[in-house]
Amino acid sequence: MRLMRRGAPGREVPVAEIDGTLWDARPVGDFDPGFWATDGPRRLREAADAGGLRPWEGGDDRYGAPVVRPSAVVCIGQNYAAHAAESGAVPPPRPIVFLKTPNTLAGPDDPVTLARGSRKTDWEVELALVIGAPAAYCSSREEAAACVGGFVLANDLSERAFQLEESGGQWSKGKCSPGYMPLGPWVVTPDAFDPADVRLRSWVGGTPRQDSRTSDMIFDCAEIVRDLSQYMRLEPGDVVSTGTPEGVAVSGRFPYLGSGDVVEVEIDGLGRQRQVYRSWEEAR
Repeated sequence: MRLMRRGAPGREVPVAEIDGTLWDARPVGDFDPGFWATDGPRRLREAADAGGLRPWEGGDDRYGAPVVRPSAVVCIGQNYAAHAAESGAVPPPRPIVFLKTPNTLAGPDDPVTLARGSRKTDWEVELALVIGAPAAYCSSREEAAACVGGFVLANDLSERAFQLEESGGQWSKGKCSPGYMPLGPWVVTPDAFDPADVRLRSWVGGTPRQDSRTSDMIFDCAEIVRDLSQYMRLEPGDVVSTGTPEGVAVSGRFPYLGSGDVVEVEIDGLGRQRQVYRSWEEAR
């Protein structure tokens, strides 16, 4: 099953693709924490089977972020050994955790406004999880994996000067500018996606930047959820982003993003994003 939200900003319609048919999911509800807390994918399938949904009749409508109003956006840093090395760090022995604010979520193809004063905005293709059931003190990887409701493509945009030079020791200053987490185009449920070994890539101006596989992650999805659950309660609808591979600007090999740049990111099975970047002054 694929879950997406289509339409203009603030007027998105929840849409579910079930066995190749697109359904208007509004009778079941938007893809918010309540949807995930009540096993929304199961309710959608039951409604479709019972004739309780109408086919979605939209056309080429914009994709919005496929998750709405998460209580938390939790991210993992330096989760690929090669990326840790290009950042000047050794692979971490435990997951590195930082937070983004929910207002960083944006549609996958929405224009991105660079943070005011940004000098070092960076791209980061990432596999993200949507939590489908509360995860607290998971005792095993299997218990943690059962709390995952779906998988989604993310671009964890980072302002590196804010993150590393003005941070005071934490990373979130460089992670929380509005729109700095393009998400989607859709969430794929676990029955239709295996996160163990999929290809993830990024391009800037059509030139390849990142090209790796999730099998190179230091901590896989189940271990990330298990570890996080020892320190926080992950709630249904929360987003957990699992880190980025090598090939980003902080490596020193590529320039940071500026006005007019175009970034594309892709994960096999989870779709593709394309954003045009503009300065804060241009967007005013």
